[in-house]
Amino acid sequence: MHVSEEESKKILQRLRRARGQLDGVISMIENDRECRDIVTQLAAVSSALDRAGIKIISTNMRSCMDAVAAGEEPAMSEQELEKLFLSLA
Repeated sequence: MHVSEEESKKILQRLRRARGQLDGVISMIENDRECRDIVTQLAAVSSALDRAGIKIISTNMRSCMDAVAAGEEPAMSEQELEKLFLSLA
């Protein structure tokens, strides 16, 4: 995956946030917390992972568009990018 350092930092930040939230879910289960609280936190984990995935895909879409504009072969085809995008839906 070829992304700028800035984009990479943003993606890693989202993933680290999701990891922290998942650690929180594990702790909540271990401490016998209420179902509602656990599910709310799980939804936050899922959302954070989805946002990270979308950021990765959008960054690669931009990279492919730049390659096409420069007359180069993109790293991924439109069909491959679409399949990745739909895998998150």
